[in-house]
Amino acid sequence: MTIRVVGIGGSIRPDSQSERALRAVLTGAADAGAETVVLSGPDLLLPFYDPHVTERTDNARRLVESVQSADGVILVSPGYHGTVSGLVKNALDYIEDLRGDARPYLDGRAVGCIGTAQGWQAAVSTLTALRSIVHALRGWPTPLGAALHSGEVRFDEHGDCADAKTSGVLHTIGQQVVDFARKQN
Repeated sequence: MTIRVVGIGGSIRPDSQSERALRAVLTGAADAGAETVVLSGPDLLLPFYDPHVTERTDNARRLVESVQSADGVILVSPGYHGTVSGLVKNALDYIEDLRGDARPYLDGRAVGCIGTAQGWQAAVSTLTALRSIVHALRGWPTPLGAALHSGEVRFDEHGDCADAKTSGVLHTIGQQVVDFARKQN
């Protein structure tokens, strides 16, 4: 059985540090045998979530359907003012559309969480916020998460992390999501 992992995150700015981190984690998942889907930047430009609106935009439908069919999820958010960006938080609010599903919300799914920011305090608090959101959505945060200081972690022009230790951490998070998904199936 093919494991499907959806990555959600990044910022509106194309090729941002958080989007590069997202792609690096998804590479770890792909190396572990998963099929991956990236939802980043323009994919996350969604109307503010309203549970009373029944007609969803194409991007909102794609997001919800991608999470619904996913065996695992990767979340990466830049830290804005010490927490998850509004772009990522609004996307996560759309998971409410899965409340009546056979697997509601993120139930039974491993979720890798990564926070990025220009300082350690915001990166760590963003990671903590992501883990709290995952718990609220019935997901299982992977044992390993990452807080990345954007001023210290660099990615090359191909999107590869220049620091071997950080690259290994991101790769491991992707593998942990896939390993957990295999055990669930």
